[in-house]
Amino acid sequence: MINKEAAYNKISELVERFGEQFDSYKKADYNETLTRRDFIDPFFKALGWDIDNEKGYAEAYREVIHEDKVKIGSATKAPDYSFRLVGGKRLFFVEAKKPSIAIKDDILPAYQVRRYGWSAKLSISIITDFEEFAIYDCTKKPIPTDKASVARVKYITYKDYLKEFDFIWDTFSKERVLKGSFDKFIQGTANKKGTATVDREFLQSLDSWRTYLATSISWNNKDIDEDEINFAVQQTIDRIIFLRIAEDRSVEPYGNLKIALMQGDYYQNLFGIFKEADDKYNSGLFNFKKDQISKNLTVDNKVIKTIVTELYYPESPYEFSVLSVEILGSAYEQFLGKVIRITPAHHAKIEEKPEVRKAGGVYYTPQYIVEYIVKNTVGKLIDGKTPKEISKIKIVDPACGSGSFLIGAYQYLLDFHKDYYSENGKPGKGKKDNPLTPEGNLTTAEKKRILLNNIFGVDIDVNAVEVSKLSLLLKCMEGETSASIAHQLSMFHERVLPTLENNIKDGNSLVDTDYYANELDFGEEKKVKPFSWQKGFPEVFKQGGFDVVIGNPPYFSLSSLEQNQTSYFKKRYRVFENTTDIYCLFFEKAIEILKPNGLVSFITSNFK
Repeated sequence: MINKEAAYNKISELVERFGEQFDSYKKADYNETLTRRDFIDPFFKALGWDIDNEKGYAEAYREVIHEDKVKIGSATKAPDYSFRLVGGKRLFFVEAKKPSIAIKDDILPAYQVRRYGWSAKLSISIITDFEEFAIYDCTKKPIPTDKASVARVKYITYKDYLKEFDFIWDTFSKERVLKGSFDKFIQGTANKKGTATVDREFLQSLDSWRTYLATSISWNNKDIDEDEINFAVQQTIDRIIFLRIAEDRSVEPYGNLKIALMQGDYYQNLFGIFKEADDKYNSGLFNFKKDQISKNLTVDNKVIKTIVTELYYPESPYEFSVLSVEILGSAYEQFLGKVIRITPAHHAKIEEKPEVRKAGGVYYTPQYIVEYIVKNTVGKLIDGKTPKEISKIKIVDPACGSGSFLIGAYQYLLDFHKDYYSENGKPGKGKKDNPLTPEGNLTTAEKKRILLNNIFGVDIDVNAVEVSKLSLLLKCMEGETSASIAHQLSMFHERVLPTLENNIKDGNSLVDTDYYANELDFGEEKKVKPFSWQKGFPEVFKQGGFDVVIGNPPYFSLSSLEQNQTSYFKKRYRVFENTTDIYCLFFEKAIEILKPNGLVSFITSNFK
């Protein structure tokens, strides 16, 4: 590993060379590629980073990812460098410019890098042309009209590099980053007060889109009922978001959704794009045999135009290529706590769900808790096992909500398999049935296999079920390109994504179909949604049940339930006599559906 003295000497040489030929480097024809090659790459190499991947790691394991930039209008489609820890955790982005650009005052590069950093939920990111080096606090929401100085926490020029060398080394050298100095810097730098985090901001966007759609659909489609309106609104939002993310990941052509805004009926144009997506993705998200409502909807053009426009640069602060599924999930978790109600005059209003009111709000599950629970259940169970042995392991969340625990478990399995197949990050051999791509990522077929074999969930809210599926499918599609999808369609005649109808189910985890003995009417059945675990997951119970049950079940008082349900729970659950809270019933149900020696881990309310 490079030492501090050698790094100082190398950067000193770069500074001297830049100063000697300053005028020629400032000319417009000295481009960004040359700047990166001559100065920015050697600068970070001097700080100990494996910029050129001399260790020969597969792309998925590289310390520094170099992005190919694609110009779209005035926007750039990828940060130039992504610096990462082993295992792929992003630290910061670096955006490179040529020296003729005035980084100190130019609004666009600052907005660009802040948009990337904010969308990826990074604390800081950097813009440099070597002459200038600007560090930005990415916890503040970027606005296109912000001056270049907004959220800039440090600005130095090449003349300051040697004077500021201790700071540069201590903050950005690989050696010091691994020892935690970078974390200390961001804790002392980022102003967390009053910041609009990307998940909170995305929740506000989701809420406003739901309001626009609900208002228009309820007024223009008086023949559909409240449940159908909730379903139609949720499906429309999910489909738009899925396709917009696919665009920023280069799976769909950029700007594809904007085609719907060119002429005629914008919603019907959009529906045509959804139909095309069904041929390609097969995800259930675009299943128009199951969904007979969406195709006949009337939606005001201005509503579709507003939503689509707000998803694109520069109106959109989101950069979907770096916005993680986990961030989307945390926004959706809150979003699902509200529901559309229709007044007698068929006006829509949005209100909190009764069960959310009972529980005192939606409790967002922090990512580090999801990771801790997954590591200590799934992690312990698969440790030392082969992929063949792991394929038999069944993991379920009986109150899956937006899918945060299922995403956590799926990601853990993906990482485990990638490491298992890889030779310490070296590219796999090009065998026909190799589960790794040449870049070192899992193949689509392998990601689908793991998802369908291992991940299961149930939720009483049909919209939560759809969001869980959406999140898992987006996770499954990470790393795909338009070329890899075209290859699957042409070579294997296989659509890209699996359907998750057999894995993620809509129903009441605590109420079995023996509830019918109470002779409930149809209205009550729709509300209670009895669910048989054995019939819902027959293959799992042929093997004796689930190996892991994880999640964050609801907690609220049993006394708030209707008499029929209370009577049923009293007969059905042994813990009923000794508890006042519904989460205790989830513990009993978890043990009931668990294999011998299986593992249960839930977040619970305080036991005081």
